Amino acid sequence: MLDFTAALPTFVITLREGVEAALVVGIVLAYLNKANQAVLNRWVWLGVGGGLAASGLVGVLFAWIVNTLGTANQTYAPVIKPLLQSVFSLGAIALLSWMLLWMTQQSRYLRAQVEGAISATLTRETGAGWGIFGLIFFAVLREGFETVVFISANFQQGWLPIAGAIAGIIGATILGVLLFQLGIKINVRQFFQVMGIFLLLIVAGLVVSALAHLDTALTRLATLNPAANFCLPGHIDSCILGPQLWDTSAFLPDRQFPGLILHILFGYEAHTYLAEAIGYLLFWGAIGTTYLRSLTPWQPRPTPPHP
Repeated sequence: MLDFTAALPTFVITLREGVEAALVVGIVLAYLNKANQAVLNRWVWLGVGGGLAASGLVGVLFAWIVNTLGTANQTYAPVIKPLLQSVFSLGAIALLSWMLLWMTQQSRYLRAQVEGAISATLTRETGAGWGIFGLIFFAVLREGFETVVFISANFQQGWLPIAGAIAGIIGATILGVLLFQLGIKINVRQFFQVMGIFLLLIVAGLVVSALAHLDTALTRLATLNPAANFCLPGHIDSCILGPQLWDTSAFLPDRQFPGLILHILFGYEAHTYLAEAIGYLLFWGAIGTTYLRSLTPWQPRPTPPHP
């Protein structure tokens, strides 16, 4: 029986990013129909197809880079793989965190921004179709690129993250059809809030994974080349992570159900070290609290009446 646990994080990320792209597509199509410019709808679908194709090419490029670097030097191959995982994890943390915070701030203005861009495009005498294509293309490519970076951070899990991404795209497409074609009412704001919480948990887990992969790489490097020993003096349990805080492998191992789900989704480690715990808490203190505060609408203080 196949275990699809590894597909869940990419499904969540791609579903959220896909719905965001679907909103842009739906807003553009609705605006074109309202402006009696439905003849330009084909440029919207060309932009969607181009964005998906470009995202696939970026994924192939990332896979080629990973494979090339991983086989470039067989002596240090055991070091390169976890080091690449750490680098891609850090990139995914930065990109997904920025996207989450930025989109939360801009979501209330999304319709106005998209309609403003389309209005400016339609006023041009020529090139309106290419302008619409570019808007949709880069909207889809941005969401696809974020997913590709996350998958690259988990390339050791084979094809399952890719299957999760495909399922997320299908789910986002279904939600887009429900919203804009069938007119079904969905609380989009609550959807993004819930998905944002899941995304925070996944990215926080990436912090733990990035540190664990970096520690593995440096430990192996010190073994292969003692002159390149970057480990902390007197290390016993880890290279750079400090002392072990707890070991829950006896009753909740991270390679068996249900610990495996917690590991894949939220970065749970049965063996947790000091640096991992600090990194996790720092992420929630910086990114997590900023996001949670942004969910509460800002209300200005009431002005006291003049005497």
